Amino acid sequence: MVLNSSNTDRCYYDQNITFFYKNSGKNISTHWRSRDYVVVTLGMTVCFIVIFSNLLVIGAIFKNRRFHFPIYYLLGNLAVSDLFSGVSYLYLMFHTGPWTIKLSTYQWFVRQGLIDTSLTASVLNLLAVAMERHQTIFNMQLHSKMSTRRVFFIIFSIWIVAIVMGLFPTMGWNCLCNLPQCSTMAPLYSRSFLVFWAVLNLVTFSIMVAIYTRIFFYVRHKSKQMKEHTTHTRHKETVFGLMKTVSMILGLFVLCWTPGLVLLMLDGVNCKCQVLSFEKYFLVLAECNSFVNPIVYCFRDQEMRRTFKELLCFLCRRKNGTSENQFTTLEVLSETKGDYISHNQNNSH
Repeated sequence: MVLNSSNTDRCYYDQNITFFYKNSGKNISTHWRSRDYVVVTLGMTVCFIVIFSNLLVIGAIFKNRRFHFPIYYLLGNLAVSDLFSGVSYLYLMFHTGPWTIKLSTYQWFVRQGLIDTSLTASVLNLLAVAMERHQTIFNMQLHSKMSTRRVFFIIFSIWIVAIVMGLFPTMGWNCLCNLPQCSTMAPLYSRSFLVFWAVLNLVTFSIMVAIYTRIFFYVRHKSKQMKEHTTHTRHKETVFGLMKTVSMILGLFVLCWTPGLVLLMLDGVNCKCQVLSFEKYFLVLAECNSFVNPIVYCFRDQEMRRTFKELLCFLCRRKNGTSENQFTTLEVLSETKGDYISHNQNNSH
């Protein structure tokens, strides 16, 4: 039941969370139920998987010099975004259910802002990856010629924008002074902000899909021309393989996040549909996206899979007296190749 608030000029900064939940018609449990225990337990389990798997990706990119290129720096930043998402959801798990009633309005905004920031960072990372792939694929290159300084400037800009987006509701774009505009799913958020945020992300999704569709048709056309050029077969397969990997990452991201964003937009336009009936399911679906990327890397990227194994077995190798230098990196391969050439030159003299 929505509270009567004819005076829309009044601000309710002094009210607790229960007040806003009652205003929006969203139930807030005061005691722990079996469902709450299940949700929190499963949620925390998924969060730890997300954190561990993305730490593994970050470690692999840092360790293996084969991944020291712009595309992998951007994918590494995507892993950082997913890691941040895992931490955000873990914070949510400790501040959900009956714990919600104990939150102050500031703590509630922090809880939601962390999730907003992680999603924005992921979306902007994927957009940067799409643009980088567009540039390299149309030049038939494996890696972009973009400088490291420029890549890190892009990464820095992504996080600045993501943080600002996460702070918008805290800085004033909320419904604390306009109760009729309060959202149902996020009772302290203004409906106008939900519409803005959902539409912005969905438009960005559409742009990325359009970019990859253009790349797909170009690659298909180019591959027909290159069929008879066997000398470039290996390079072509590598370029197309990496293209398939990032396409799968984008596809899974859109699949996992679009239902939740559509639901937010419906809530924002004050749809009379039962948005709360689907809220938990779509939240879990969105959370699962944060650990699917490492799985994609395992199945699609042989070098990444090998590096994962080396990182996981590193302690075992040290324990058995195996040298750390057995890591298969570009540096080791280059040194081996240089020694081999030097040896052949000495024999020829």
